[in-house]
Amino acid sequence: MFMNKPEVRDAALLLLRIVVGLIFIAHGWDKAMMTGLSATGGQFDQLGIPQPELIAALVSFVEMIGGAMIFVGILAPAASVVLIMDMVGALWFVHLHRGFFVANGGVEFVALLIVTLIVIAIFGAGRASLDYFFQRRS
Repeated sequence: MFMNKPEVRDAALLLLRIVVGLIFIAHGWDKAMMTGLSATGGQFDQLGIPQPELIAALVSFVEMIGGAMIFVGILAPAASVVLIMDMVGALWFVHLHRGFFVANGGVEFVALLIVTLIVIAIFGAGRASLDYFFQRRS
């Protein structure tokens, strides 16, 4: 019955949020700062994404800010829903036609991220979060 304890659930949600948040921050940062928005927009254009430079900026922003929100646990369910939409776009435009495995650019990693975001959207950030801190104060 160890697994049914609220502390275990909160620790698992914290671990999930830290890892998923860092992944999104890193991917958003890569698009905006490492590859650059212009080059990312060029890649998006080749993939047939409409308004590629605008979408590159939007996706970078959403991934960095949404990832940070999930990391600290502030409005985590809402941030998760926005990031799910981001990942559905990535799934549709980039990964769906490349098979399953991540080595081929397939859906494997994106599907895993979507499922983890669904867990955060449903269960929230847990008690080790800013959401919980502010909820207790009100």
